[in-house]
Amino acid sequence: MAQEFTVVTASYVNLQITSTLNNFPSEKRFQKDVTIGTLKGKLEMVTGSVSASMELQLFNKDGQLVVIMSDDNALLGSYPVEDGMRIHVQDSDPNRLRGEFEDLSKVEKYEITDDDYSKRTDSVLAFKKKHKMGQFREEDPEEAAQREALKKEKEAEEERLAGAIEVGSRCQVNIPSAPPVKRGTVMFVGKTDFKPGFWIGVKFDEPMGKNDGSVQGKRYFECQPKYGSFVKPQFVTTGDFPEEDVDMEDDEM
Repeated sequence: MAQEFTVVTASYVNLQITSTLNNFPSEKRFQKDVTIGTLKGKLEMVTGSVSASMELQLFNKDGQLVVIMSDDNALLGSYPVEDGMRIHVQDSDPNRLRGEFEDLSKVEKYEITDDDYSKRTDSVLAFKKKHKMGQFREEDPEEAAQREALKKEKEAEEERLAGAIEVGSRCQVNIPSAPPVKRGTVMFVGKTDFKPGFWIGVKFDEPMGKNDGSVQGKRYFECQPKYGSFVKPQFVTTGDFPEEDVDMEDDEM
């Protein structure tokens, strides 16, 4: 017995579209007088499936299957479609995997060398150069001079403080951002290769340091691992700081 379809006048219906190939539903508006075959063609761009492997399943607003729209010659409106219903595209191609269009690792990426990128005139870098933004900003000569003066002033003060500290002196190190206060012996005063400026090398009384007196392969003084550190002169105070006694229980040695 041939299936009968109702005659449909041109009107539109809003439907949710889901697919076995992706995890993200979309809402689309279709004419009711479009054939199922034509509808499948429209859904190729939406789902990534090809028409030949599609099965269109119509679900109501409660998620219940209403009908499988299997006749490509039938009109969409000949089925009981209403706004808010969902068409699920079941892909029968065994070579297709769910989520394959969401896996960015399979997308060929365009790469460009730094040199080629710097030559482009339509890039963010070119825009910053043109408008003198960020690292290309032209600094006011007066601001540059002030910054250089502050830098030299800081270096001079650091050198003065370091000059007042003698190797072999007992000291106390108090860095507000790295408590607690620690005691030790000054082992090094001067400039280093690892960072600019003046540094004080200290051998702590307890293993509260960061090194053994060497940094990046260069040795500045000798001490046990974790007993040595380098600190800025402003955090070091020399004086009569005897080594603190560490209380021990009778069963500790």
